[in-house]
Amino acid sequence: MESIPQDSIFEFNPDTLLYLRKQYDLDKPGRIEEAINILEEWIQKQNHFVVKEFPRDYLERSIIISKGSVERAKKKLDKICMFRTTLPHFFEEFDVKNCELLDDMYGSFLPKLTKDHYRLYFFKGKAKTIKSGMLDCYRHFFMQCEYIQAHDYCNGIVAVVDYTEANLLELLKWFNAVDLREAIAIIKEGYGLRIKGIHLVSASKAIEAVVAIFKQVLSPKLAGRLHVHKTMDEIGKYIDKDIIPADYGGNEKSLLELHKKNIDVLTSDDFTAHLKRMRQACTNEKLRLSTNEADQYLGISGSFRTLSVD
Repeated sequence: MESIPQDSIFEFNPDTLLYLRKQYDLDKPGRIEEAINILEEWIQKQNHFVVKEFPRDYLERSIIISKGSVERAKKKLDKICMFRTTLPHFFEEFDVKNCELLDDMYGSFLPKLTKDHYRLYFFKGKAKTIKSGMLDCYRHFFMQCEYIQAHDYCNGIVAVVDYTEANLLELLKWFNAVDLREAIAIIKEGYGLRIKGIHLVSASKAIEAVVAIFKQVLSPKLAGRLHVHKTMDEIGKYIDKDIIPADYGGNEKSLLELHKKNIDVLTSDDFTAHLKRMRQACTNEKLRLSTNEADQYLGISGSFRTLSVD
């Protein structure tokens, strides 16, 4: 089994790739290559896709994220391309290095995986006042999702949102349920990220209002994975302390250090060029096939089946 190429942000467990492929019956010789070939052939038939060429390792990650189902991977790719067309404000280029909002509200996917191959996302919200909306926070997060798609192999994500220093009453002024609903759709349906848990940390009573907004937009299943803690100390029973940032009692670099490195990588020439290519991977909805024809290609008229019966 080949190893996963190391990149400048993420690290992997020694058995990550083998575990993920085996979990979805993709470990047999030629299996993943066959799945990628099927996906590539399908993409070429999509009249409404503006871009029809994707790196094979990008398609492999799409299949793994889709639990080994080529049909789910088709739907995921169609959705993310559609979202870039229908919700373009989330994907617009912005000056992430000089974004004032990100000085007080920033997050990063952590370098190390959990023992069961989940990627942790830590977000620090310490803003006392907010002068404008939080759209740039979403844009920064989706830049990181593009990085996940281009470089990461993981079993899903666990999010920790630290509001212990935030003025939640100020935050609530800008907490838009519509934006949050659209962002969750992009995360779940477009990027296909599987969310194992969301942990909100705050001792403020205003956290109840934040939770109420989250529950408006989350599915019942995902809402059941939403946890509230008064202190960061309570997170320890959910997450291995060894892989969390030093400022949270772990052995990793501080979250601010990770954030700064994250910004450097996201603004590198190579990744900037990748983002530019991916922004072009949208749809022309006028060329989309009729519902019946689309069902035939997407595979949504039947159950989501695995590669063996696609």
